Amino acid sequence: WLFIIAITIHNFPEGLAVGVGFGSGGMEGGLPLAVGIGLQNAPEGLAVAVSLLGEGYPKLRAWGIAALTGMVEPIGGLLGAGIITLSEPLLPWGLAFAAGAMLYVISHEIIPETHRSGHQNRATLGLAVGLVLMLFLDVWLG
Repeated sequence: WLFIIAITIHNFPEGLAVGVGFGSGGMEGGLPLAVGIGLQNAPEGLAVAVSLLGEGYPKLRAWGIAALTGMVEPIGGLLGAGIITLSEPLLPWGLAFAAGAMLYVISHEIIPETHRSGHQNRATLGLAVGLVLMLFLDVWLG
């Protein structure tokens, strides 16, 4: 359950980042963030569901719990958009908080777990592919 709690906590600042993006730059600012975060949410949710299936949970319950871990993103998005809409000077702080929270969860929970499980090469390749994909999306979507 620690993994599921970490993913849920990690999803809140993702939503916050998307909300800040839409609140500060409209579609141009929020769409690239929403697409990028949306793309990585599919394998993230799959990882939650597969881990629950491995623990013996029924398929429907595993899928439901995986879906619930992502439900904090819209809450973070609304909060982020609302704060930035009300106070533009908070934009750099909001983006910094969202990025820092995501990096913290990745560096302290996700990466160590992949290395403990003996999947170092796949994890490193996945990180590299993800970075290249995000750079591509940043250039392609503006």
